Amino acid sequence: MDSPSDDEPWILIAEEGTQNQGDMLSAERKIKPWALSPPKTYIFENANIINTVDGSIRSNSSLCTSDGQIKWIVDGLARNTSESDAIRIDATGKYLVPGLIDSHVHITAVPGTADLAKVFGSEFAVSAFRQPYVCQQMLSRGFTTVRDCGGATLALKEAIADGVFPGPRLFIAGHALSQTGGHGDQRGPHDHTACCGGTNSVGHICDGVDECIKGVREETRTGSDFIKIMGGGGVASPTDALENVQFTAEEIKAITTVAAQADRWVTTHAYTPKAIQHAIHNGVRGIEHGNFIDKETAKLMAAKDIFLTPTLITYSEMASPDWTGFLPPESVAKNEIVLKKGLQSLQIASDAGVTICYGTDLLGPLTAAQTKEFALRSQVLSPLQLLQSATINPARMLRQEKALGQLSPGFSADILIMNENPLTDMEMFDKPDKHLLAVIKEGRVFVSRWSGLPQDTISPTPVIE
Repeated sequence: MDSPSDDEPWILIAEEGTQNQGDMLSAERKIKPWALSPPKTYIFENANIINTVDGSIRSNSSLCTSDGQIKWIVDGLARNTSESDAIRIDATGKYLVPGLIDSHVHITAVPGTADLAKVFGSEFAVSAFRQPYVCQQMLSRGFTTVRDCGGATLALKEAIADGVFPGPRLFIAGHALSQTGGHGDQRGPHDHTACCGGTNSVGHICDGVDECIKGVREETRTGSDFIKIMGGGGVASPTDALENVQFTAEEIKAITTVAAQADRWVTTHAYTPKAIQHAIHNGVRGIEHGNFIDKETAKLMAAKDIFLTPTLITYSEMASPDWTGFLPPESVAKNEIVLKKGLQSLQIASDAGVTICYGTDLLGPLTAAQTKEFALRSQVLSPLQLLQSATINPARMLRQEKALGQLSPGFSADILIMNENPLTDMEMFDKPDKHLLAVIKEGRVFVSRWSGLPQDTISPTPVIE
C-alpha cells in the first residue's frame, strides 16, 4: 500500500465528480428508476488495514472512500482533509479486508431441489427468478466479485451493475464450450436428441474447428468476459470418464486463437495431467479443478504462469450424508475419486509455485457452503495464501490487478469490515453472522451487521403520519 509523506496528511487519487452529477442521476432515474444513488464519502478511522500483498497490517489508520474508489489512506487520524461531507466511522479494533473473489461459480444452478439432474434441468424462467437470491447471498458472505464459469448471462451481469438488485460484480463465460458427449453435454446415453451447435443451461456443444470458432464468437457476441471449455471428463456429466481428454489440439488451438483476437482468454475444466497439459500446449491460460495434478504438470503450470482454481468444497458437499441422492449413482463413484485427490493436488501446486485462486463450483442448494472452502484449504495453505487466493490472485487472473483485490488508493472500494483479524483464523469467513460486520462494494454499504455503520443502499420509506 502507498504510504503518505510526512508533509502530506492524505493522498488524493480519485478524480472529483462533475457538477452535473445530480442532474445526470435524476435523468437516468427517469429511465432506470432502480439506479443507485452515488456512493457516499466515508472515512474509516483507527482501522487495521490488511495488506493482501505481504500480509502486513497498517494499524490505527484512516481510509477514505469516495466515488466508489479508495481515495486515500493515512496513518492515524486524518483531520486536514477536503472531504467536508464525509461520514466518519470509528473503526477502532476493526479489520478492513478487500472484498472476496470466488473464481468458479454457476449462478444459474439455483437452489430449490436436492437432485442435480433437476438443478441442471430447471426451466429458464425458474432459474432466472431465483438468481437474484443466489447473488444477494453471495454478497452477504463477503464475495464482492465472482467469476461465473458457465450459465450466467449478460442480462444478469447488467442487472446487478445497474442496481436492479444487489449482487457481486460478475465476470462471465456465457456458455462453456463442450464437445458432443463431453462434460457440458448433459444428455444421457439413451438420449438421441440432436445437440450439435446448441446450448443448455451451462454448456454450448460444438464439434470441429468451424463450430468451435463459431462458438467462441457467439459467446463473445453475447457478452462473455472470458471463454470456458470442457477439456476433460467430469463428475456431473453422465457419459464421460474422468480420464477422458476432450477436444482435439486443432479445436482448442482454434478456440484460443479466436478468443485472443477478441481480447479474451481461455480456461478449461480438467482433472488429469494429460488433459491439463493438452490444454496448456494449445494456448489455455487457466485450469479449473485440477485434482489429479502431478509434479511435472504443476511445474509446467508455474513456468507458463497458468492459473489454477481448485474447487474442493463441491466434492466434499456432494459426498456429505446431508446430500445423499443429490448425485446420480454413476457420479457418486467419480466424486469419491476426485475428493480423495483434492488436498494432495493443492499441496503439489502450492509447492511448485502455481498461482492458485479461490473457487467453489457449488450447485443448487449446496451454494450455502461457499465459504467452507477456506477450512478445507487451510489444511495445506497458510492464512495469507488463502486470503491471496481470494483477492490478489484472481484479480490478476481477471486482468483487474490495478482495481480489485487490494485496499489501496485508486482501487475499487470493495471492503469487508471484520471484528477480528482473519489472518489468525481464515475460518471466521465461514461465520459471517459472527465476524463479518459489513460488506461494502464500490463504496456502498450493501450489508451491515454493525450498529456503527448503517446500510445505505435502501432508501427509507417516507413516513406519512
